[in-house]
Amino acid sequence: MTRNRILVSACLLGHPVRYNGLDKKTDDDHLRRWVEEGRVVSVCPEVAGGLPVPRPPAEITGGGADGGVAVLTGRARVIAVTGADVTAEFVQGADHALEKAAEHGIRVAVLKEGSPSCGSSYSYDGSFSGARVPAPGVTTARLLAAGLRLFSEHELAAADACLRALDEAATD
Repeated sequence: MTRNRILVSACLLGHPVRYNGLDKKTDDDHLRRWVEEGRVVSVCPEVAGGLPVPRPPAEITGGGADGGVAVLTGRARVIAVTGADVTAEFVQGADHALEKAAEHGIRVAVLKEGSPSCGSSYSYDGSFSGARVPAPGVTTARLLAAGLRLFSEHELAAADACLRALDEAATD
């Protein structure tokens, strides 16, 4: 049977790459099995884009409900809490994630919810107040535009079902 690969946020795999130098390791049977099966391709778009660990937190500013889509089309910026514009690094990281997906024939990704790069159902509004907007992160927007199926760490069972369906379709 064909075993499709899956792109996974490095922080969910236990790599300390988040802005605060920590990880968000997800101890889940699905994720553990994917790792054991050799399916996982790890990515941290922010590090791939050239940002250090640790780094100041950043949020999408001016994107509203379009979030990462607005960043990719030049209508919004990603700004660090220090005021530094880190848009270029976020776009470069999104491009890197897409290149990795293409290189490995990946059609499914599990990314860290809430991140300005990887958020799928929400990101933060740019005010650094904790206010959420129902907007994708920059990498999520890039991958969705390329046709990948995106899931957060809260949707691992659904991601697994999607992966299994792709595996079965490839053997038919």
